[in-house]
Amino acid sequence: MKIEHAAYQVEDAVCMAAWFSAHLGFILKRGREKPFPVYFLADDAGEVMIEIYTNPAVEVPDYRTMDPLILHLAFVCNDVPRMVERLKEAGATLVSGIDKLENGDVLAMMRDPWGFSIQLCDRGERMV
Repeated sequence: MKIEHAAYQVEDAVCMAAWFSAHLGFILKRGREKPFPVYFLADDAGEVMIEIYTNPAVEVPDYRTMDPLILHLAFVCNDVPRMVERLKEAGATLVSGIDKLENGDVLAMMRDPWGFSIQLCDRGERMV
């Protein structure tokens, strides 16, 4: 089995889809705005997708107050310090890091402009 996508109910799927595309390299694969916004975004390799939507029938989790260790979306990143600065300029905030671990990993935890946790990972030994 291969994962097709993970889905997240968010407060503003339209703006979030645009931000993820502009700043994290996602590519819109499918989207609609009626009856509510739904977007399928693929990573820049076209290997993994996320679905973000704003469905008024259900609550949006309070991502801003949720500990990032409970839920975060992690990205392979070859230059964590540079990407941290780039994302901060685009409205993200640094939560923790930039941490250099004994195994060679470099990690940073951030929140996108809507409070959703994203992690940047430069692994000492590649896992994917």
